[in-house]
Amino acid sequence: MSTTATATRTIAARYVETFGRSRRLYERAAGMFPSGVTHDLRYLRPFPVYVERAEGSRKWTVEGRELVDWWCGHGALMLGHSHPRVVTAVQEMMGRMTHPGACHELELVWGDCVRRLKPSVEKMRFVNSGTEATLMALRLARMFTGKPKVLKFRGHFHGWHDFLIQAADPPYDASVPGLDPELLASLVVVPPNDLAAVADALARDRQIGCVILEPTGGHYGQVPMRGKFLRELRDVTARHGVLLIFDEVITGFRVHPGGAQGHYAIRPDLTTMAKIVAGGLPGGCLGGRADVFELLQFGDAPNRKMPHPGTFNANPLSAAAGIATLETVATGEPNRRANETARQLRRRLNGLFAAEDLPWIAYGDFSTFKILTNYTGPRPTDADETAEGSFVPYGGDFDRLDAKPDVKLKHAFRQAMLLSGVDLPGLAGMSNAAHTAEDVDETIDAFRTTIGLLREERLC
Repeated sequence: MSTTATATRTIAARYVETFGRSRRLYERAAGMFPSGVTHDLRYLRPFPVYVERAEGSRKWTVEGRELVDWWCGHGALMLGHSHPRVVTAVQEMMGRMTHPGACHELELVWGDCVRRLKPSVEKMRFVNSGTEATLMALRLARMFTGKPKVLKFRGHFHGWHDFLIQAADPPYDASVPGLDPELLASLVVVPPNDLAAVADALARDRQIGCVILEPTGGHYGQVPMRGKFLRELRDVTARHGVLLIFDEVITGFRVHPGGAQGHYAIRPDLTTMAKIVAGGLPGGCLGGRADVFELLQFGDAPNRKMPHPGTFNANPLSAAAGIATLETVATGEPNRRANETARQLRRRLNGLFAAEDLPWIAYGDFSTFKILTNYTGPRPTDADETAEGSFVPYGGDFDRLDAKPDVKLKHAFRQAMLLSGVDLPGLAGMSNAAHTAEDVDETIDAFRTTIGLLREERLC
């Protein structure tokens, strides 16, 4: 048996010993849920931790261990866990109604919040998730343009539904299991940041009616996109009469009160929203041009109306949480604080990696950070960090930035960080307005400890 294989169990053994109650809960879950989890990202070997409460930037496991949290509710919590204003708003609404099965005034207030922050949203419909929002966007685009195809970028995630899940994760040329092969004919996939590939595809294939993208780049900005490319994309789609869809499920209200489109002053035709828009509760929204949304209106031509039910559309609890969150975000202070925290964390991580002579690099835009291992390029300097983002490794080379991490390292890293009091969704994370300088200090200490543990096991 190899030394590495023997040593790897050392971190795992500590982890199992420390999180014993989580292990017992996972044993129950494994008999109930596939692989014992209810979201793929929560899967961790030999088992994930179970959390019983959360507040601000912290959460506590069922064992009572306190963790600095860089998941931010999968990106949904811009204000942190259990923000008092959000809690009060939801509690008050819970006492009034949870589902009136009717229109209610709060949905108007919620809609006004969205429109004030995103001027491109002339009309909208509330839905229940980002996946639903992108489904609606595609159907409206097909109806409006009369063209069945959609262009997306390799590595961009737009929900798990059949029309857009292909090419979201590597290997990008492999078919996603369970898809109808005929659906793939309606999807055109091009490399990110390649305007020539977009222009060529739109010129060659007149059946493409829309282009959809994550405006800061796929996988929470693993391969960053920046303003110059976005502005050029807006121009080329307009020239070809193709709808531009910004998927702002992650970036909306995070990078800027108005999302990526607000920061870069770009007006997409349609915008998908979820996560922060509902204040961390289930909810989503599609907004955009009024002429596109006419296809949802009742009128004299029923065959031209897109049907759209949805039991929990504009649910009053989600509306209450969304209003409380968006009114706070509108000040700009939560975004400023989150962006600055991530910038400081990236800077200090790169200082630590240099001091440890470790071939890792931290990079990212706005309130995100990514860790690239086995890095062989130049190290960034403090001058490479701006309010918007940071130095992009390898000049943004997609194949080098989006390579799958070593599975053994990935799981051992997460275990070691959890043992050190920090929870990260893999070799990445994001900040919110609740994170503090103390959280950054503790995270740097946790990285230092984790690097030592990984070196003991010859994993870095």
